[in-house]
Formats: sequence, C-alpha cells, structure tokens
Amino acid sequence: MGADSSTNLSNHFLLAMPNMADSNFGGTVVFVAEHSEKGALGLVINRPMELDLQSLFERIDLKLEIAPLSDAPVYFGGPVQTDRGFVLHQPIGSWNSTVAVGETVGLTSSKDVLEAVASGDGPSRMLVTLGYAGWGPGQLEDEISRNAWLTVEADPQVIFETPVSDRLNRAFALLGFDPAFLSSAAGHA
Repeated sequence: MGADSSTNLSNHFLLAMPNMADSNFGGTVVFVAEHSEKGALGLVINRPMELDLQSLFERIDLKLEIAPLSDAPVYFGGPVQTDRGFVLHQPIGSWNSTVAVGETVGLTSSKDVLEAVASGDGPSRMLVTLGYAGWGPGQLEDEISRNAWLTVEADPQVIFETPVSDRLNRAFALLGFDPAFLSSAAGHA
C-alpha cells in the first residue's frame, strides 16, 4: 500500500483525536512537513517546553541578541532526535538543508538558520522545535484509518500567529467544527 498522490499529507495538520493513546501526541497539532511512500515527518506545534530560545542558543554557543525572541519557547517537536533542532519558518529562504513545504513554509535542520536569527538576519516568522515525529512506510495512513488523527490542510497563521493554547481549536476550526463535540469529557470550559 504505497502512498499515492491523493494521500500525500505534506503541508497538512494532524489533529490528535481525544482517544489518542500515545501520550507524546495527546492534544497535539502536528504539521506534516514530508510525506511519501517512505513515511512521514512532522513537528508538534502546540507543545512548548520549559526551554526558551535564549537557553537553546547558549547551549549551541550562539548569542541571541534580539530581545523579543529570547524568551520565545522552544517546542517539543516529537519523540525522535530530541537533541536536534528543527525550524519551521517563513519565508523559505536559502539555508543549507531546507525542505520547502507548500509554497511558503520552510523546514530547516541546519544550524545556519539559527546563526542568522542570532545576528538578526533570520526568517521573519519561525517556530523552533527539538525533535520531530516520524512514521514509517504506511504507518501514518494506518493511524489515520484507525481514527487516531483528523487531517486538514495547514494554515501558516496557526503555526506562526495563533497563541499556543488556541492552536488545536484553530486547527479544528479549519475543519469547520468545534472539538468539544468529539470529547467524551465535554463541558470543561
């Protein structure tokens, strides 16, 4: 069962269903950056860590001079390679190892994008994660068929402009309904 073009979920959000068994993904919105017959790679965009950008930059020996960014959170991107940074950003730019996702979002895993951010020349909008979510061939399709995830085309506004606490609801709103209808524990406002 290879992924054909109709099931390419690159540039889509995965919305965890309330019955999500994996604690890594309960309540998450995952931005799928790559999806092919070889599997999928995505980043959780709504789980900030205790770590801020300034601390991350100190860890990799970069000085972050730009005050507004220094206390921006670093996100838990997923359980794979949690010591590696991944940057979702706009515009796509031209960094050493960037994957263009859709027409406007880049995913960069090379340090040069962070070096540019530290010196004030980075992309205008970005979200930094440690780690990513990975699926082997057919695994994501299988999880979707078992109703672990809903999928909807990604909207960069949700990634870069929506407050983190609203991202799941905003992503559900792209589907046109309120996630409270899915919840067995509805009524907790």
